[in-house]
Amino acid sequence: MTPSTTRRLVIDGPAGPLEIVYNVPQAAPRGLALVAHPLPTHGGTLDNKVVQTLAKTFVALGYVALRFNFRGAGRSEGSFDEGAGETEDALAALAFGRREYAAVEAKPPVLAGFSFGSYVQTRVARTLEVERMVLVGPAAGRFPVEHVPADTVVVHGEEDNVVPLADVLTWARPQHLPVIVFPGCGHFFHGRLAQLQRVVTGMWRR
Repeated sequence: MTPSTTRRLVIDGPAGPLEIVYNVPQAAPRGLALVAHPLPTHGGTLDNKVVQTLAKTFVALGYVALRFNFRGAGRSEGSFDEGAGETEDALAALAFGRREYAAVEAKPPVLAGFSFGSYVQTRVARTLEVERMVLVGPAAGRFPVEHVPADTVVVHGEEDNVVPLADVLTWARPQHLPVIVFPGCGHFFHGRLAQLQRVVTGMWRR
């Protein structure tokens, strides 16, 4: 992780205790980035490598990066709720981050997610103004992923056997939304995490 202050704690959430981890850059933060993890019923947690890579990327870009465990994952209590309750979890984590860091409280947050976490973040984006979104391996076809702003960064693996690329293109096509495809890459971006960080960073700075 880029040099930063890291904290892991449990806060009050909509379904009981909610586990969060946040990383704070050494310089004054330019905003807050909320990062959501993949499907908890398949072992997804805030410690997933793609999620950690996204957090690392945003800390390097100067954001407070906040990850959290959906209900039923890690130390977060509750049970899987198909995205509805998980959206409440995300909003609770975001509210906490904004309270903790008054300097970024009024700024629209960045929303980032991996797989199921991308689906949840598209639901969160319906409720508030966002700076920008980053969706990695969005679970299109498996969940009703919402339409997203035109400047959203979408990254997907060509050989994803969890969420087929064809399903993501079907979702993106009516939005005229570009999709960055990693050739020869599977759903979990094994061996491609450094490349993922470089691509997201490059897209962000354009």
